[in-house]
Amino acid sequence: MIAPLKAGVTLAQPGGPVVETARLKLRQWRNGDIAPYAAMLADPATARFITVDGKPVIDEMTGWRHAVVMAGHWSLHGAGMFAVEEKSSGTFIGRVGPWFPPAWPGFEIGWGIAKEAQGRGYAVEAARASIDWAFATFEIERVIHCIDRENTASQGVARRSEPKRTARSNCSVMSRMSG
Repeated sequence: MIAPLKAGVTLAQPGGPVVETARLKLRQWRNGDIAPYAAMLADPATARFITVDGKPVIDEMTGWRHAVVMAGHWSLHGAGMFAVEEKSSGTFIGRVGPWFPPAWPGFEIGWGIAKEAQGRGYAVEAARASIDWAFATFEIERVIHCIDRENTASQGVARRSEPKRTARSNCSVMSRMSG
């Protein structure tokens, strides 16, 4: 927890794009996202495919570290996964967006939606918006989705989020003319 600020002092506030769809807001990460993100990653079925070790997050510090990685990607690279917020409730429901750590096989758009928000089409809606934002923002010809072969739900999101794609090992590769 950060210490209270002295009167009149402000800290740098991260800026960045906000992408809105009919039901979702893709935005920068904030402190209030840490607990719901940690709760999302505590679900074994969700953690299986999106945590580094495939294991659920079981403590507050590990949840904090996962959230800091998402926010830090923006600081280091100028882009990263957005926090996904349900517009009608203001509730954090997941993450979506660019992910390109060192030695990654390409410019990925990834996603993860909290268990309680799954099955409503949010992943496809968020993925489409993030893909559109990526092609409008970056000089890229394709994005990829690195999806575990056993993650059939995520494979379905990839198929529905962009019609032009090909398969490559365990990554679903999408190509689209930019511009």
